[in-house]
Amino acid sequence: MTMPLQSLATYTSTNYTGTNNMGVFNRFSDVINSNLNAVLDQAEDPGKMVKLITRETRDTLVEARSAAAHYVAERKQLHERIRRARQESEAWQSKAEVAITKNRDDLAKLALIEKAHHDEAVTSMDAELVHIDDALSRLSHDTNRLEEKLKLALSRQKALIVRGQTAKSRIRVKRQLHDVNCDEALSRFEEYESKLDDVEGQVESCGLGNQTLSQEIDELQSDELLSRELHALKSKIRTNKAIITR
Repeated sequence: MTMPLQSLATYTSTNYTGTNNMGVFNRFSDVINSNLNAVLDQAEDPGKMVKLITRETRDTLVEARSAAAHYVAERKQLHERIRRARQESEAWQSKAEVAITKNRDDLAKLALIEKAHHDEAVTSMDAELVHIDDALSRLSHDTNRLEEKLKLALSRQKALIVRGQTAKSRIRVKRQLHDVNCDEALSRFEEYESKLDDVEGQVESCGLGNQTLSQEIDELQSDELLSRELHALKSKIRTNKAIITR
């Protein structure tokens, strides 16, 4: 379906100024003039937002290319109409000249009137052609800008995906490190506690009065050694937990 020539200027102006909310140029204004980085930085879910922007930009590009194809077709038809109108004007000019040579001024006047009608049509269509060429020029410029926006959105989308995957990997690694370190430390801690319980049980069951001085000293040294190891292990556990929670 082709658009009447009389409405082309109105169509171009309406869509490009954005007064028609459904026009492709109104969507151009929204997408092209937006600060894509700022929009993504402020979004609660940048991943979903960038997908939405990408889809909207692609849809707008499809509409833009469709509009450009429409204008190109209209321009081609308009050029043909202008060519035919000029031919008609020249033909009526020739007829007027013939009528004059035959002393038929009345017919010459009628021929010149017809010529004037075709000349007016050419002038009107030339003005329409200027509107179409201007719309195509701006459409081409904005399409290029829109394609740059799409490239930026796609690059941000890839970056966000990589960042998300990296964050998930770091979380998994930290959890694994936390589980391994704590499990190992708690196991050793329980082992030392068991040894201390054994020593204390031996002391209580045997009685210090029946032990030799050498045995008492050995047990004291053993108790002191275990206490130091227990203290060192507790310090290590606290340090590991502090590092993981950072």
